[in-house]
Amino acid sequence: MAMLWKFMRVAKYSKTALSPKVKVRGIPTHLRHSSSKSIPSDFAASTPCSNTVELLGKAYAQDDYSNVTEKILSKVGKNLHNKKHHPLWLIKEQIKDHFYKQYVGRRGNPLFSVYDGLSPVVTVQQNFDSLLIPQNHASRSKEDNYYLNRGHMLRAHTSAHQWDLIHSGLDAFLAVGDVYRRDTIDNTHYPVFHQMEGVRLFSYHELFSNVKDGEGLQLFEQGHRTAHKQECHTMEAVRLVEFNLKQVLTKLMTHIFGDGLQVRWVDCYFPFTHPSFEMEINFQGEWMEVLGCGVMEQQLVNSAGAQDKIGWAFGLGLERLAMILYDIPDIRLFWSEDERFLKQFIVPHIWQKVKFQPLSKYPPLINDMSFWLPSETYSKNDFYELARTIGGDLIEKVVLVDEFTHPKTKKVSHCYRIIYRHPEKTLTQDEVHRIHQAIEESAVRELGVEGRF
Repeated sequence: MAMLWKFMRVAKYSKTALSPKVKVRGIPTHLRHSSSKSIPSDFAASTPCSNTVELLGKAYAQDDYSNVTEKILSKVGKNLHNKKHHPLWLIKEQIKDHFYKQYVGRRGNPLFSVYDGLSPVVTVQQNFDSLLIPQNHASRSKEDNYYLNRGHMLRAHTSAHQWDLIHSGLDAFLAVGDVYRRDTIDNTHYPVFHQMEGVRLFSYHELFSNVKDGEGLQLFEQGHRTAHKQECHTMEAVRLVEFNLKQVLTKLMTHIFGDGLQVRWVDCYFPFTHPSFEMEINFQGEWMEVLGCGVMEQQLVNSAGAQDKIGWAFGLGLERLAMILYDIPDIRLFWSEDERFLKQFIVPHIWQKVKFQPLSKYPPLINDMSFWLPSETYSKNDFYELARTIGGDLIEKVVLVDEFTHPKTKKVSHCYRIIYRHPEKTLTQDEVHRIHQAIEESAVRELGVEGRF
């Protein structure tokens, strides 16, 4: 959960909200050993009511929290992780293949179930409350999430399915899907990306059966929370769970990136695991964070009905791994329909080595935009979302390059540098000028800024 769990640690609402014209239809997915039903992208311009939106067969009343845009909803149902020969599909299949072959149950069946077709529409309770995220935690903000209304949202992480899958009786599973976050604009951030969640729970017998003289060991105790364990866990149990977790993930990354891979672990904080770690790998001489993980909070496990078990969880971003493994320089390329990109990943088997051959590097067009901020609350993420809504994938990067406070009026001015570059063609200055002007006008109208154009 490198990216998704970092979001929970730190953690920004667009007034350009979803038009009530959008209606999306889809099919529900039922839990089973390997769930691969995907939600199709099927949009129709009709709604039963002007203040509701229909998404995946359900109607959601819009309210003061509704901030999802049509551009974002156009991504729902694309399911890149389930499109055969797409680089995200390749990564997903490699991880799935590794877990299926490496971890086998007593009857010879795969130990881990895989769910890659779960609906991206979740309740706020699923996305936050079930994971013990405090009500006042910054990660709940409208500035960071896409809300359908106060009760429903597009999931911000695949962790939103943890509680439900454990409650259904599962104790070893992988959940894969598209997740949605309002974020900065650059070559490694996109408002829709794909994650994989892994969970493994252990009974007393499963954890201690291979421990010499382990008969007297226990899973739980009435103790105190420290930096190394939760108050209800014994140190012996935590050490074994932590060892298994790190061993599983080291094997996975070594299998993907090759023997001799250097790995290191960094202590960190996540609300729903303790202790918690980030995993970094040394790839071609550079240390890179690839995932987050930890021992699951027992309160979460207990509330889902697995009171007699202890476990671990991890989360990783598929784009992150694919960009490293295939040397893909820009996250926007994953949404490309250009055959020059897609055909590079049509390979005879999922473990075939692929090195992305760049498309022609088209020149960037750079324009700056300055404005005085409104007196009320302003967030950079509001501007990023507005720019992305209008400019779409023509915008490669947006950077705040200058911030100025007027010495007399105390008004604050921001200057943003917007880099326009299409990944598949050369843009003209006229094209960019029209988009840039539309962003300026919308910023004044929607965000209440005072232009210095």
